[in-house]
Amino acid sequence: MIIIKTPQEIEILREGGKRLATILRKVKDKVAPGLSTKDLDDYAFTLIKEMGDTPAFLNYRPAGTKALFPASLCVSVNDEVVHGIPSTKKILKAGDVVSIDLGLQHKELFTDMALTVPVGEVSPASAKLLEITEQALNVGISNAVAGNSTGDIGHAIESFVRTHKYGIVEVLAGHGVGKAIHEDPYVPNFGKKGKGIKLVPGMVIALEPMLNQGTKNVTLDPDGYTFRTADGKKSAHFEHTILITDNEPEILTKP
Repeated sequence: MIIIKTPQEIEILREGGKRLATILRKVKDKVAPGLSTKDLDDYAFTLIKEMGDTPAFLNYRPAGTKALFPASLCVSVNDEVVHGIPSTKKILKAGDVVSIDLGLQHKELFTDMALTVPVGEVSPASAKLLEITEQALNVGISNAVAGNSTGDIGHAIESFVRTHKYGIVEVLAGHGVGKAIHEDPYVPNFGKKGKGIKLVPGMVIALEPMLNQGTKNVTLDPDGYTFRTADGKKSAHFEHTILITDNEPEILTKP
């Protein structure tokens, strides 16, 4: 069921989105060789608690999983696409790329955001992957206007990415957000114009293209959470929570 947010809920989501963006940018600035992925998770948790909010992912169990997610921050390195579980044993090194994905619960409402960050100096190919993935997100946002459909968003992202020959992960997608961390509608990063759910003002959705340097195919680790590229090549992931309005889409996850 699509949940249209009230003006009061939208104001709370605006504030929560700003808080989330501020926290994630601080985590981004902390990324450096020698840190563990658990260090990043601990830092994110501390920042959230200092603001008086709640991490949305900690102890969350998506449909189909057996265990609660054990961290506040998803940290996915190199060939890990999304949902990497932070660990003291996973140490970042120069040349890595790391996706940091964070959900925030502010006054009972949820926002969601992700960035992929270079660790130190990275190869030109890695830098290009990050650049194109972030651009793909912006393409999706620019097509998230009232009267369009989720298929229009997916088609725009797919058409843009096709020219760069990256693999678009198809088994994972964007989604509604607000009352829960995952709501309807399902928003794939590929599709056909005019298909899917029509966008109307008051809808709040998280768009999140995930692009791989090689194949679009992914595998799921035994932990039940970590998706990684099937060919071992790098992946990138960017995400914003946006509001559908009568005019241009509003990015809620901005500092």
